[in-house]
Amino acid sequence: MVSTILSAQCTDERVNKVAPALFDRYPDPEALAAADLEELQEMIRSTGFFRNKAKSLKGASRKLVENFAAKVPAQMEDLLTLPGVARKTANVVLGTGFGIASGVVVDTHVKRISNRLGFTTEKDPVKIERDLMKEVSKERWISFSHQLIHFGRQICRAQRPRCSECFLVELCPFFAEHNP
Repeated sequence: MVSTILSAQCTDERVNKVAPALFDRYPDPEALAAADLEELQEMIRSTGFFRNKAKSLKGASRKLVENFAAKVPAQMEDLLTLPGVARKTANVVLGTGFGIASGVVVDTHVKRISNRLGFTTEKDPVKIERDLMKEVSKERWISFSHQLIHFGRQICRAQRPRCSECFLVELCPFFAEHNP
């Protein structure tokens, strides 16, 4: 959950550099809830939006301690009560952490590719998630997000997509529109 909160507007590579020291310093929700806010901000500064992220991490940890026996809950409704946790983070935690397919993770890659492939015309992540949940069987929701994210990093990139390497090119409205 902490890594997912840190990942907002940040690369996984950067989060993976910051997380080990953060987890060493604050190994559990009790420690993170008691963290000095300025020290926490400094530790996560390089992830961007560090002030808001630090408040969210501290607030979510405090609520975990006070309301959930310092354990990350395995229910969407409970996760959404935690500061800094919206549907994307909740879906990541439930899918990756608990193996529960509660929805489809919609990050920037999933949003871009879903629009390019014509799965949705929506821009709002909640509406995109709703459309994808109709198109993809529930048993594939967790893996589908991971596959699209990987595909978006490697092939269907935001800048200079590698259409010549794409196995979906013949089905892709984006390619057809940009390569008449």
